[in-house]
Order: sequence, then structure tokens, then C-alpha cells
Amino acid sequence: MQATTAHIHPSHAHPSRAAAWTARAGRDPLREAREARVRLEALARLLDSALRVPGTNIRFGADAMLNLVPGLGTLAAQGLSAYLIWEARRLGAPTGMLVRMAANVGIDFAISAVPVVGWLSDVFYKANLRNMALLRQHLDAVEGLDRRDGPHRHGRRP
Repeated sequence: MQATTAHIHPSHAHPSRAAAWTARAGRDPLREAREARVRLEALARLLDSALRVPGTNIRFGADAMLNLVPGLGTLAAQGLSAYLIWEARRLGAPTGMLVRMAANVGIDFAISAVPVVGWLSDVFYKANLRNMALLRQHLDAVEGLDRRDGPHRHGRRP
């Protein structure tokens, strides 16, 4: 049985079909990208920098806390990191960037697998915030936006 474009996500379809699918579905891709950005920024902050050690500037998040639970905690933290990469793919991130994001998560996973050292390293190696910085840069370029200045003419920066 052959799939129709109505069942294929726009990022997997031919560009003209993707536009038609989006129009039929009544979706605004720019709005969806902005909503996803807000959601993913919040997730990255929750995982990597939600809490601060009192009296210091040292921040950590749920990723570090989950990794205290051997095995399952690490897998849960990495699963949430993988979700961020999956969303980046859905938002049209290029393959090279997705590979860099996966490498960041892989490094975090490898370090986290070492007891004690991994727990401490989660405070200093923030894969999710690194990945959001990559995704933010990509989305800004695609949308022609710079958070400081707003929209630029013709999608170019001064």
C-alpha cells in the first residue's frame, strides 16, 4: 500500500507537497517552530541548569539528578536529550547539526556512565544547553531573526 502525502510529515515530503500538506492541515509552520523553540528551551534549562548550588554560580538540572539513579536514571535523562534532537530534526535541522547534537549527547552519556565522576561532570558538561544553542542558531538563520533586533530585511543580518 502506498502512503499519501496526507500521512507524511512535511519534512519528509517534496517541498511543494509539504506546503500543500501544511495548508490543508491549517498549520502555521513559523508559529509551530516558535512554540517548539519555547518548549525545547524550557526542557534544556530543566535538564541542565534548573537549580543553583546556594552561594555559588554553579547550576545543575534534572539530568544530573536523574544520573544519580544507576541505569534507569541515565537512560531517562538521555531519552529526554534524544527528544530534543528528534524535535530538531522535525524542525528541519541539517544532518550535520543533528550529528553534532547526537555527539554532545553521546559524550554526556559516556561521561555519565562513570560513577561519581559522571555525577560531577553533569554539573559542568551541559549537552542539552549546547544542543539548544545549535538549534537556536539554525532557527534564527531560517526565520531571519535575531533575538536582539527582531526580523531583518530579506532574512539577512546587518
